[in-house]
Amino acid sequence: MSPFRRRLENSAFLARFIATLVGWYLRLCILTSKWETSGLDALRRDLEQGPVLCALWHGRLMMIAPHWPRTAGSLSCLHDTAPIGRAAGALQAYFGLQPIEMSAKRSNVAQSRIVMKRAKEGVSIGITADGPTGPGFAVKDAPLEWARIMQRPIYGYAFSTKRHRILKTWDSMMVPLPFTRGGIVFDRLDVAIPRKASDAEIEAGRAVMTAELNRVTAMADQMSGVTQRG
Repeated sequence: MSPFRRRLENSAFLARFIATLVGWYLRLCILTSKWETSGLDALRRDLEQGPVLCALWHGRLMMIAPHWPRTAGSLSCLHDTAPIGRAAGALQAYFGLQPIEMSAKRSNVAQSRIVMKRAKEGVSIGITADGPTGPGFAVKDAPLEWARIMQRPIYGYAFSTKRHRILKTWDSMMVPLPFTRGGIVFDRLDVAIPRKASDAEIEAGRAVMTAELNRVTAMADQMSGVTQRG
């Protein structure tokens, strides 16, 4: 990789520029579409008591920033240091959230301290259950670990739009199109990971979280008129 390309990919200005363009586009999609929502009132009630953990599939990540109810409490979504991850973090900041960059140079303990500091400050934590590299629709260890540590309500999020494009990526990323019908779901997941969970309890939680996130995603698809995912 040339030095110029490396500087370009690591450019904070470029990440903010891309995020601004995407942010304008998402605002257009929101303003020109008819949206049905589910679960926001329950989420706001839980946020009055403290932060929550919000999990979602990576393929439905694009709209979490504009859909999060910021007046009820802030959200910190984790992102990696790859160029697309930096742009995703900049998009969260564009919509007023507090992104957390998860660097491979930091130890897991150091990163955990950053996340827990945010949670203690009352900021909810958002995480793609199958991200950042997949495989898609398979819950990784991180959301289960955060659930175990935080001991707070776990919400699933998904959006769907009748008109959209599905990218040919590992996560089958859904990109909304304007002038359509959409569904937004925030639903409390029936997942509980004990603080001192055994390996069996972790695996049981993984299975339940997978099923629950699929259920939430199916709800959003049904609300928007999408008959099947992807």
